Amino acid sequence: MRKTFYLKILFILFSSQLFAQAPTNSFKTDKALEKKLQVLVKDFQGVAGIYVKHLKKNTGVAIQADTVFPTASMIKVPITIGLFNKIEKGELDYHAILTYKDSLLYAGEDILGSFKDGEKIALSKVAMLMITTSDNTASLWCQAMATGTAINEWLAANGFENTRVNSRTAGREAYRKIYGWGQTTPREMAELLVKIRKGEVISPAASERIYRNMVRIYWDGEALSQIPPTIQVASKQGAVNQSRSEVFLVNAPSGDYVVCVTTKNQKDESWTRNNEGYQLLRNVSKIVWEHYEPKFQWTAPAEIEKWY
Repeated sequence: MRKTFYLKILFILFSSQLFAQAPTNSFKTDKALEKKLQVLVKDFQGVAGIYVKHLKKNTGVAIQADTVFPTASMIKVPITIGLFNKIEKGELDYHAILTYKDSLLYAGEDILGSFKDGEKIALSKVAMLMITTSDNTASLWCQAMATGTAINEWLAANGFENTRVNSRTAGREAYRKIYGWGQTTPREMAELLVKIRKGEVISPAASERIYRNMVRIYWDGEALSQIPPTIQVASKQGAVNQSRSEVFLVNAPSGDYVVCVTTKNQKDESWTRNNEGYQLLRNVSKIVWEHYEPKFQWTAPAEIEKWY
């Protein structure tokens, strides 16, 4: 029995590598930017993937962009889509008043998890908490309403071959043991955000509502900290012990650009700001911003670090 299980795991890993070789870039590689980013990943103690695309210029960089990585909390983007898909079909009401139950509680410091059994909250607020503060209790509640199977079916139908919900989803148990809650590639997660930005997810109205939620992020200490606060950015972050990741789409003066940075198998599992994965997120964001916006006059205040 154990032998069969490990053979299945090896098959999944082999299949992931096959998927990683298939896609090709839909943009012209920015050689200058690629050189700068290669320096960052050269000595990274773990596996790092980067996908950058400037939508207006149609240029970018892909480094391990089709390798499958754990999503951690970035999976909340697909969960949001699954939830909104149910709402659009009339199966859920965005403004419905829900009743919180203690059985929904997920361990941690969630806002929703501090509710008392029987308290009321609007579905719209639960969806907001899932994205804005990355509330895990809210996220699992939303996933239960959307269902992992339906979310994965939407992803498959819309061309996302590697992005999947694994946890609490039938048939995904072997993948969960490898990748955790969810899995994706830097390219797919970034392009998913691009589709939202373009109004191509579910409907233009649903895409806009999702995008508005994604520009209200509480966790702004990594990639977002390297972008001027006057610039709008839609984003989602994810972190577990050996993986630190972030996807963000910047409404920059030169035109929108999207970035997804993902890591796995990190040697540094610390939870300090100096974690190697967190540093990579900040460094990539800084380099890409300065590459596309060299004339923008902004420097982060000297004492801003104490606020992160």
